Amino acid sequence: MHRFFAPSLDPGDEAVTLPRDEAEHLTRVLRLGVGDTVSVFDGRGHEFVARVVRADRRDARLQIVSRMDAAAAAEPGVALTLVQAVLKGDKMDDIVRDAVMLGVTAVQPLVTTRAEATVAALTRGARPDRWRRVALASVKQSGRAMLPEIRQPLTLQTFLDEPPPALTLMLVEPGANAGAEPISELRGLPTPQDAAILVGPEGGWMEEEWTAARDRGARLVTLGRRTLRADAAPIAAISVLQFLWGDL
Repeated sequence: MHRFFAPSLDPGDEAVTLPRDEAEHLTRVLRLGVGDTVSVFDGRGHEFVARVVRADRRDARLQIVSRMDAAAAAEPGVALTLVQAVLKGDKMDDIVRDAVMLGVTAVQPLVTTRAEATVAALTRGARPDRWRRVALASVKQSGRAMLPEIRQPLTLQTFLDEPPPALTLMLVEPGANAGAEPISELRGLPTPQDAAILVGPEGGWMEEEWTAARDRGARLVTLGRRTLRADAAPIAAISVLQFLWGDL
């Protein structure tokens, strides 16, 4: 069944009106109409079978038929936030798409020393809104009923000043003289309730950046002896962590 997002849906509702963009997708793109059966989720973990009872060009209303939470993709046991340095071009789109597909709870875009953009420029350019649309499309494709939070960009220092999760990891390049340990060293350690993985930009972290993170309690890790592309590293790191924590 085609899946639609209705953030206003409450578990006790008997019907729901789709947001305008979702309604247009239903009527104009998929050409569905009254009587068609679809699924609808609220982005908070609940999903339902529904029947279309009104389908105008920009207005679609669904009648809830039954709950189908068991069909939604299970959420990982560890709430993982990807803290990703903003990359050049559209690479962030791919990272957000794949990270959401893999099950992250949130994506925190980060402006670092080597970044070409500023927090203000990213906000003015509505980049976070674009990444939220990418995240929603990935949620639909991957079968998740939980919509991850795509946060407003921050500087590294601002992020480090916030209350930390149970475990903070910073991925560094294998050639960095940072005294980092292989990520496999986490094997056998207690599984954290929540965690954050910081991944740097093209060219890697500056020494003062990984030093500041380490001083604030971050654990510096590597993915082995090979240097990965900046857009490949976060997906590899998320996959390894989920394997170590029993989520794969």
